[in-house]
Amino acid sequence: QVQLVESGGGLVHAGSSLRLSCVVSGSSPDSFGIGWFRRASGKEREGVSCINPNDGTAYYADSAKGRFTISRDDAKNMVYLQMNSLKPEDTGVYYCAAERLSCGRTWSRGLRMEYWGQGTQVTVSS
Repeated sequence: QVQLVESGGGLVHAGSSLRLSCVVSGSSPDSFGIGWFRRASGKEREGVSCINPNDGTAYYADSAKGRFTISRDDAKNMVYLQMNSLKPEDTGVYYCAAERLSCGRTWSRGLRMEYWGQGTQVTVSS
């Protein structure tokens, strides 16, 4: 079992930055790929970024490339999502999730994510 708890969301203006944090605890959390997903009101869930264990290989959705940076600190059981140059369309509930062993080729669909956090709200005003 793995537990994930997100924090760091809030209400910010467009152009601002936020750093989301995900505490990963339980059985061998450092053996999971950790992804960030978001769901905007009335829209499908979207994969934002994912990071592998061990080598830290990171993957990004096109919407996140160049603005968001994912990182992990396995010594602290933490995964971060640094979000810069935020836009109103980044608004949504952000979830972290765990996929056993690594971020698979289809990580962004979230179908292989076994464990999910409860989410943290990010609201970007124009």
